[in-house]
Amino acid sequence: MDRRKLRALLISDFNIDILKGYLNNDEELPLLNITVAPFGQVMPILLEEKSEYWKSKYNSVIVWTQPENVIGSFKCILNYQHVPLDKVLAEVDEFSRALMNLQERVSLVFVPIWVLPTYHKGYGMLEMKDGIGIENILKQMNLRLSKNLDSATNIYLLNTQKWIEVVGKYAFDHKLWYMAKIPFGNEVFKEATQDIKSALRGINGASRKIIILDLDNTLWGAIVGEVGWENIQLGGHDYIGEAYLDFQRALKSLTNRGILLSIVSKNEESLALEAINKHPEMALRLEDFAAWKINWKDKAQNIIDLVSDLNLGLQSAVFIDDDPVERARVREALPEVFVPEWPEDKLLYKKTLLSLRCFDAPSVSKEDLERTKMYVTERERQDLKSNVGSLEDWLKVLGIKVKVEKLNDANLQRTVQLLNKTNQMNLSTRRMTESELVNWTKQDNHKFWIFRVIDKFGDAGLTGIISLQVDNKIGRVVDFVLSCRVIGRKIEETMLYKVVNYAQSIGLDKVYAKYIPTPKNKPCLELWNRSGFVYNEENNCFSWEVKKDYSLPDCIQIEKEE
Repeated sequence: MDRRKLRALLISDFNIDILKGYLNNDEELPLLNITVAPFGQVMPILLEEKSEYWKSKYNSVIVWTQPENVIGSFKCILNYQHVPLDKVLAEVDEFSRALMNLQERVSLVFVPIWVLPTYHKGYGMLEMKDGIGIENILKQMNLRLSKNLDSATNIYLLNTQKWIEVVGKYAFDHKLWYMAKIPFGNEVFKEATQDIKSALRGINGASRKIIILDLDNTLWGAIVGEVGWENIQLGGHDYIGEAYLDFQRALKSLTNRGILLSIVSKNEESLALEAINKHPEMALRLEDFAAWKINWKDKAQNIIDLVSDLNLGLQSAVFIDDDPVERARVREALPEVFVPEWPEDKLLYKKTLLSLRCFDAPSVSKEDLERTKMYVTERERQDLKSNVGSLEDWLKVLGIKVKVEKLNDANLQRTVQLLNKTNQMNLSTRRMTESELVNWTKQDNHKFWIFRVIDKFGDAGLTGIISLQVDNKIGRVVDFVLSCRVIGRKIEETMLYKVVNYAQSIGLDKVYAKYIPTPKNKPCLELWNRSGFVYNEENNCFSWEVKKDYSLPDCIQIEKEE
């Protein structure tokens, strides 16, 4: 992610200048340039497309309101007046429609959910009573808001309640309210800043994908090489052992979000693997780890080698180690790797892990949920490769099938994720939201194909994207995106075969692709250099005369387009 500032607009019914200050001055990427609309003008600004605030182009908008100011009937409820729930929810529907108006004006919209001040005790024991309790009604309002906005692919609700819980009794500041119309304490705005920044990183493809773990005194207590696997501290009736076990369970739960686990440890590999395989209290087994480097080498170098083996970047990695010296070494040598400060108290391991914000992502696809399995099967492919002579023989033994799909509701999330996160094999590095991509594909002169790869070891998932824009008799390849995990298996050539074959079917004369260089997409240039397309150095373009066939690789079986 580069250091250019993203422009954001804050819309609120209270004085939100403190949040502006925190967002403008926070040095974590992405950097922001904040504009604040005058407070108290929420609905006019949301509804009036010709408002002066929409004359500028914003990357994102944050709409933070207090429920009693935008939902009139809720103000009555705060005064203990009875208002039918249907009337309250109808007003929530109206506010939702106003928010939906932003979809076409801006790429991203963040909406902090409504909260009740912690000092407002409402009806006491009746607070969660359906139709009576103020808190109960507010929860139903937030749920209604969530359902109403669910179809908007670029509007995200943020959990304000978490910010309040973290800050505690200082979350609401009466002095600030009466003096400056600021309802929350500064710490709430700090928490909001961190969540907003984390969300922006996730949407821009900068969320972390892999946790790299130490073993001794990190996954278990004691040094396995000294005490043996039978005597490490893990599980049982020991509270420290229980804390280690819970930490492992929390790590395993993250794999269900698509986060990979791996090991970098200074140890004897055979002893460490024996502990993982044999200890009865281990929640994590070898099949839960995408890769490992267990030896006596420098951990920084091992991390470089490990992420390289997995075709990931250092910016994807989180390194967890109990040793502050090792953390400092990795932090200094590999600044792209996120190295969180780790507590000395083992009882805080699980809490610290689950409080990390670096895994935020705008969606969770089927491929995310099966990511660890995909890397395990990739190890099996590489084992096969080492036992087969030539690359061609290996590819034939794999039995690769490529399935071509059109963009649809089922694959939209993963497609946008692949488009926005892929850096190396990416022709133009075009980034789009779901709604922007759908609108682009609806144009008559635009074609968009998605490629799914399957072989004898399993489904590698949705791994490729290619798009074509047709003008007169010329086709321009706009997007050429391929997941790193299938590079070198002739999927690249299969994608080019597909686009040339289509160009022939509609009578085009030429297909060309313009390579837009970035610091990370050199592998894409190397692919196009060996693709057979003719390179024109003046305009950085590769072209193919459509009258000439482009061959489908012998090792590939392409399935009928759906």
